[in-house]
Amino acid sequence: MLRTNIQFSSIDSPVRSILVTSPDPGAGKSTTCVNLAVTFAQEGRSVVIVDADMRSPTQHYYLMKSNRVGLSNTLAGQAPLRQCLLDTYIEHLTLLPAGSNPPNPAEMLSSNRMSQLLTELKEQFDIVIVDSPPVLAVTDAQVLATKCDGVLIVLRSGKVKRKMAQKVIERLQYVNANIMGVLLNKIQPKKSDAVYSYYYAGEKSNRN
Repeated sequence: MLRTNIQFSSIDSPVRSILVTSPDPGAGKSTTCVNLAVTFAQEGRSVVIVDADMRSPTQHYYLMKSNRVGLSNTLAGQAPLRQCLLDTYIEHLTLLPAGSNPPNPAEMLSSNRMSQLLTELKEQFDIVIVDSPPVLAVTDAQVLATKCDGVLIVLRSGKVKRKMAQKVIERLQYVNANIMGVLLNKIQPKKSDAVYSYYYAGEKSNRN
């Protein structure tokens, strides 16, 4: 459903690069990144996940790949981009891990080289999904938001405060980010929701 909503969010100018972020750690943004990437890949689209959370990278764990070289290394000129792009066990899905932990992540992400890198990736892949640090922790997400076609904000249900969510939106709006929407994560389904899902699935099975 999330993939479909993104695809229909902008018909005239399709979104090719998507930044996924959250107010603070623990909302599930990195899990959302990899799950969203998998759904696009299953559709036959070529997808690359860019782990731009160089302060606390996780994508290499999810996809069981090395983090020895990656985004930070290619931005610093230590390795060519092609060497940092890793095939995964999921067809059509590639990973650009965060790489070595640099002393100046925000500066690297705001560089012209980062803009060029995203342009190169959009030439090579149908969809670029960027996992960024939380908005309220550091300025990295705001910097990246100016370089991506759209931003998806992941909020943790029952944990995020209204003022915190508003502050995230304000910071992204301040840099004129294209906020596509908000994903409310970790919702506890009601019994009625489960019954509805059961009958809906049954109706689809009967039609097939």
